[in-house]
Amino acid sequence: MLYQNDELFKLMPQRDPIVMVDKIIDAEGDVAHTGLSVKAGNYFIEEDGRMAEPGLIEHIAQSASAFKGHKALVAGEPLPIGYIGEVKKFHCYVRPAVGDELLTTICLGAEVNGVTLMTGETRCGDTLVADTQMKIFVE
Repeated sequence: MLYQNDELFKLMPQRDPIVMVDKIIDAEGDVAHTGLSVKAGNYFIEEDGRMAEPGLIEHIAQSASAFKGHKALVAGEPLPIGYIGEVKKFHCYVRPAVGDELLTTICLGAEVNGVTLMTGETRCGDTLVADTQMKIFVE
């Protein structure tokens, strides 16, 4: 495990109540694996005990943000601030429930003028939960 819980705050600007990543498991090259333990107090949990789809988008985006923060820390650069520029081809296959452990794979693609193309895939065990392509703007 590279980072978990409060250690992540040195990598990304998000703070409670909207922290949607609680660990970076590994990171190599342009690929990282992150995780989230879905808890009852999560901002995106709906009345049925399942996460709303925007929570999955935010989880994937924050996973990319934390990964970019890790890369900056390793390179000795300042912490980048990122924004979602565009969400493309988002699919939610299953809304995760309280108690689920999410594992997300982030693949960073080309960067042009501060805009990075990335893909993200979230699983819970062997079940594909969501996937998407995003453009993230980093300054």
